[in-house]
Amino acid sequence: MKYLDIDSWNRKQHFEHFRTLADPTFGIVADVEVSKCYQSAKENKQSFFVLYLHACMKAINEIESFKYRIEGDKVAIYDVINTSPTIARADNTFGFSYVEFSEDYKKFENNFLKEKERITNSTDLFPPKYSLGCVHCSAIPWVSFSSHKEPFSGDKDSSVPQLSFAKIKEENNKMLMPVAVNVNHALVDGYDLGQFFEKFQAHLDKIN
Repeated sequence: MKYLDIDSWNRKQHFEHFRTLADPTFGIVADVEVSKCYQSAKENKQSFFVLYLHACMKAINEIESFKYRIEGDKVAIYDVINTSPTIARADNTFGFSYVEFSEDYKKFENNFLKEKERITNSTDLFPPKYSLGCVHCSAIPWVSFSSHKEPFSGDKDSSVPQLSFAKIKEENNKMLMPVAVNVNHALVDGYDLGQFFEKFQAHLDKIN
């Protein structure tokens, strides 16, 4: 991890402006096509969620602004961004996980399965390990939403991106999944969200 030189940053004024707002977060919902991903998961008996989550995290780690986190008066740049998805239990509660990212799918899948086992066999809400170098995400596979709002802690410097994945819908013989992304505008702009969705889709399309 290193720290951003804010004084020479071309977004210094943007950063300072959005930090003055009571709530500097903004979010959008957009569709990604998951036809190939879903078919691959079915054919290879893999978890559809883990498969698309891995593609998502590849995209996240390719965008520098998604690695920025506000820490006091500094902006930290994390080397690798991990993920903290909610994992459901049989009693319909859930636990927050912390899954270390790996470019290698098998390693990522193994990290996820270890966290799933821990949550399944406990009642803890929070993971024993955590870092701001992650994204928070959850799946809401019961409804295909077109808008979404995340809980707000009241901390305007909260800068961990939040994602939510909706129920698949079918349009023109394509399987589309709405994805909500919520970010701190002091660090992330609309252009960055556009890049994220473009890269996410590219990784989904590469899945065999």
